[in-house]
Amino acid sequence: MDPPASFRWLRRVLLAALTVFTLVPVLVMLGSSLKPLQDVQGPFRWIPSTVTLRPYADIWRTVPLGRYLVNSLIVAGGSTICSVLVAIVAAYAVSRYRFRGRRFFTVTVLSTQMFPGILFLLPLFLLLVNVGNATGVALYGSRGGLILTYLTFSLPFSIWMLVGYLDSIPRDLDEAALVDGCGPVRALVRIIVPAAVPGIVAVAVYAFMTAWGEVLFASVLTNEETRTLAVGLQGYATLNDVYWNQVMAASLVVSVPVVAGFLLLQRYLVAGLTAGAVK
Repeated sequence: MDPPASFRWLRRVLLAALTVFTLVPVLVMLGSSLKPLQDVQGPFRWIPSTVTLRPYADIWRTVPLGRYLVNSLIVAGGSTICSVLVAIVAAYAVSRYRFRGRRFFTVTVLSTQMFPGILFLLPLFLLLVNVGNATGVALYGSRGGLILTYLTFSLPFSIWMLVGYLDSIPRDLDEAALVDGCGPVRALVRIIVPAAVPGIVAVAVYAFMTAWGEVLFASVLTNEETRTLAVGLQGYATLNDVYWNQVMAASLVVSVPVVAGFLLLQRYLVAGLTAGAVK
């Protein structure tokens, strides 16, 4: 049964308003990134009086943006890979096996999402410093330490979401694989993982987004050599001036990997989030 005409028009108006609300900041960023600095600091104009691409060239010289970009890719990519691998194994165990403490484990893992990140900042800082002093492995100020830190936030929700998706996969697939001679690990790798690609992609996108735009822990647990993009953008603000046109240009440049990845994976992302939410 088709919805009434009034509902269709209301839906169109709301979608149009939401589109404008979303695109206006992007258009402001794009316009400001194409202006000279003096124009950005003057009265705001939607259409630049002078268009220049110089800010897009200067962003690489004002701050070491290339190094920050590499650090962010390594940290976000490493955190995503580790989160996906651990979440697959943990979610498979919780979804397919019944053991004592299973429900307690699930509730405990999800309950960690209730606490704000600032609550863990000092404990994680002390933990990384003490582990480095005891073992000689430099975790504080390193990319590896930041990857471990981001795992503490992305992994609980990743496990919970992937458990919901694996529960939607029929257990007959596991039983058929076992009958054909596959062990639990082989059945997971060859049968369950290919069937759970949408859920895995959703977990990967969530883990990557969590690490890519995080500021609090990256500003404390990194140094000049391991600084990420989210913190490195502060370098465009000096004691004497703020290079707003370069800030806007750099913000657009660093958003390209995330937007491109989302557009490529949105089909799997929607399917994974929907199946995980049903559970």
